[in-house]
Amino acid sequence: MAHAKAMATFRAANSLLHRMDPRIKLASLACAIAVIVMAHNLWTYILAVAAALAMCLASKIRLREAVWPIFYLFPFFAVIFLMNFFFYGRGRPWGKWWIFSPSLPGLLQGINVVVKVILVMAASACLLISTPPVEMTYALQSLISPLRFIGVPVGQIALIVSVSIEFIPSLFEEFTLIKEAQTARGAQFESSNLFKRAKAYLPLFLPIFMTAFRRADELSLAMEARGYRTEKIRVEKRFPRPKGRDWLILLASALLVTAQAFLLKAPI
Repeated sequence: MAHAKAMATFRAANSLLHRMDPRIKLASLACAIAVIVMAHNLWTYILAVAAALAMCLASKIRLREAVWPIFYLFPFFAVIFLMNFFFYGRGRPWGKWWIFSPSLPGLLQGINVVVKVILVMAASACLLISTPPVEMTYALQSLISPLRFIGVPVGQIALIVSVSIEFIPSLFEEFTLIKEAQTARGAQFESSNLFKRAKAYLPLFLPIFMTAFRRADELSLAMEARGYRTEKIRVEKRFPRPKGRDWLILLASALLVTAQAFLLKAPI
């Protein structure tokens, strides 16, 4: 339960990532995600893993703390992998049964997608752990503020992101409670049989969705009761100017994206 409460929540520390300007952190994370998504061969994957590890090292958190919640999302990754494995539709299939046609390209694509999602989640977890949610909301609002001149609801987007981040730990805690209750009733979450594990996880999703909708409804009622109006102009936080260190990190992040673009042409 302690792990559930600590998931994706801010922890005060004195790491490089904690001291960085929140806007630079968000921009650097965007660059890291771009590097990860662009990976498709050996060298680009090495750079993608390096980008995720750099985020973890800069935040001074153990790699296990950044990736351990991923193991609780096993059904999600299993579905992604199996969909690519059976339905990718490229290459010579190993066999065909009904609508399923597993193949080597499908196997590789399934691994490719799952690894990328894991790396993106690990890098994002480092940012969530090193940045208070309020600071992240103001940073996002500051970065996308020019879009308001073309009619984009910047304040509403920042609010949605902030609320979503706040919901992650509580929903994960709810997931842990339901899982423990199902385990007490005999559910086999640790079975070696892949299909039995997936079947055991299926009853967890409906209560989680119901909890999410209930809490969202309660939050909307509370905001309306306090007179919150999204169309009102809200005061933006004024951040201090980024330091030279922050600009160097942003430059390094941009160079990583550039290097990844060149490595895409590598033969391996």
